[in-house]
Amino acid sequence: MKKTLVILTLLCSVLTINAQHQIYPFFDDKGIVRIETTELNDAADTLISVFHRADDIVWSRVVYRIIDLRYKQNYQLYFPLNSDDPQYKSLFKVIIDAIADGLVVYPKAADNIKPIFDEPLSKTDIPGMLMIDDVTADYSDDSTHYDITSSSAMLLHYNPTTEKLQFNFFPYENFAKNQYKYITQEIVFFDRHTSRLYNKILAIAPMQADKITSTEPDEVMDALLQSILFWIPFDMLRPYLAKQYMIPRVNDNARMTFDEFFIKRLYASYLLGDSNMYNRMFLNYAKTEEEITKEQERVQNELLNFEQDLWEY
Repeated sequence: MKKTLVILTLLCSVLTINAQHQIYPFFDDKGIVRIETTELNDAADTLISVFHRADDIVWSRVVYRIIDLRYKQNYQLYFPLNSDDPQYKSLFKVIIDAIADGLVVYPKAADNIKPIFDEPLSKTDIPGMLMIDDVTADYSDDSTHYDITSSSAMLLHYNPTTEKLQFNFFPYENFAKNQYKYITQEIVFFDRHTSRLYNKILAIAPMQADKITSTEPDEVMDALLQSILFWIPFDMLRPYLAKQYMIPRVNDNARMTFDEFFIKRLYASYLLGDSNMYNRMFLNYAKTEEEITKEQERVQNELLNFEQDLWEY
């Protein structure tokens, strides 16, 4: 009798554990590997973030970085280039789908790259920013130019009836292949409550890198300003990043979401500038490549030295 009770108790315990923690199979009913899971879809509602009290932040510094997807470490953000992959998306496709789903985006300042979060861009303005060509230009002398109408050139179309944006797959690959640079606005700050230095992405902006054709610092800075499409508050984008796996590099079973990739800071980037009283980036005053590199190293060393000096006795 006692043995029977013990067995029943163990069975009840196992059933209770299985009910609380649902076990997902590696293969689905068709014998295909399960890429999307219920756990992944629920992740967007359970994103973990550290709460920081304003009174505990005793030092902070805003920096701007460029993420170049031509770096090998960033390849997973660039591929796949097609828009109809059933399992994976590029970072740009995640952003486009998020905007079509209702994610709001914000403009940059008129004379610099800094975002303006006072008023989001109108849904009617966004399609005109996501066009692969200047439809007013004359390409009759260019035999290699891909002729496209103004209607088909837009990645997103505004539907006045539903007041929503709709994705247009036709020009996607022509646009996405040049989408290999992003700018991030990040803040480095020290929290005395945890005695730690933190780094947080505040916002991210896609760039039309094909517009930057000159190597002269003054011209590059002007082109860089024109290449920025819009700014997205990173925390508003995270729920979409957490729902999408990145394309794997070597191990198909090593799945990682875009959110995990960014939170762990697995991307490669380089400094473009920081917050300063002159309100300028490196390209505004550094005239040679050597001067730009020197300024990047100076700011990077200042950030590293601050953290090291915290524990100097």
